[in-house]
Amino acid sequence: QVQLVESGGGLVQPGGSLRLSCAASGFTFSSSWMHWVRQAPGKGLEWVSSISTRSGVTSYAESVKGRFTISRDNAKNTLYLHMTSLKSEDTAVYYCAKSRTGDSRGQGTQVTVSS
Repeated sequence: QVQLVESGGGLVQPGGSLRLSCAASGFTFSSSWMHWVRQAPGKGLEWVSSISTRSGVTSYAESVKGRFTISRDNAKNTLYLHMTSLKSEDTAVYYCAKSRTGDSRGQGTQVTVSS
């Protein structure tokens, strides 16, 4: 079955950077658009970014545009999210998912931005 395992979260100061990874298995990763979504404390799921099967198309929420970069390595069945210039409002659990709405997502990785 579909398995998505996120890693790379942690505590970082405002202005810092993190790179999240998502290891995928149980489906044809290279044929699937992939997405990152997040959930801040007390809020619903928020779409963050998407990437097409061969990385030719990427899209970002306005709140992260210019600061986050989504990428993938189809040979390794791995999705990435490189986050820079982090702000306190980026604090959330980050999930990789097979849909923009967060369906078929992993268990998530916590990102906390705080001084």
